Amino acid sequence: MNAPLPNTTVLGPAWDRRTFEEQLRAKGAGYHINHPFNIKMTNGQLRPDQIRTWVANRFYYQISIPRKDAAIIANCPDRETRRKWVLRILDHDGFDGNDGGIEAWSRLGNAVGIPSDELWSLKHLAPGVRFAVDAYVNFARQSSWQEAVCSSLTEMFAPRIHKDRLANWPQHYPWIDANGLQYFRSRISLAERDVEHGLQVTLDHFTTRAQQERALEILQFKLDVLWSMLDAIEKANP
Repeated sequence: MNAPLPNTTVLGPAWDRRTFEEQLRAKGAGYHINHPFNIKMTNGQLRPDQIRTWVANRFYYQISIPRKDAAIIANCPDRETRRKWVLRILDHDGFDGNDGGIEAWSRLGNAVGIPSDELWSLKHLAPGVRFAVDAYVNFARQSSWQEAVCSSLTEMFAPRIHKDRLANWPQHYPWIDANGLQYFRSRISLAERDVEHGLQVTLDHFTTRAQQERALEILQFKLDVLWSMLDAIEKANP
């Protein structure tokens, strides 16, 4: 009896840029907008304490994003890329005349009833959320800067989720101060700007079919991070 042949995958030719981009965007089917917890949030089915649990845990992601972006810059030898990418850190940490996304999220915390000191204490942080976010930051530190850039492309799917919250929260959660929703307003245009640059880097760098398949794996990893966060948040306060 002959031994079985090894399991090998024969890859086809590289996709052209348009097809590759379509493959990347098709990954949006796995974005956490489709997670059962987020669907409940969109439909107004969450209790105030569940909203607070989400805000408190998602805050750890917000304060970790500048560290992720700093890791990308540290690994990147290209000056022009660093000049563009540093804007992401400023967007979150803030700069003169701009409080930044982290402060905007802190105001969201206040709007849902979480005092700033309590939010910053991370006392409500679920272990699963910490693990998922830290895995993402470590990926950015340990991978090539191009792979880390690729992992950021979940931003392609973010504008819709922000628009959904702006459209539905005032109706479903009128107890939340509308001024606390500024984070979602600001991220729509910023995400669109960031996607343009991140997509250009990815399409330029991942040019063989094997590299393109690797890019899809990286994007799936980031989608899994976001999905796992909601799994942990949902279990923390069912």
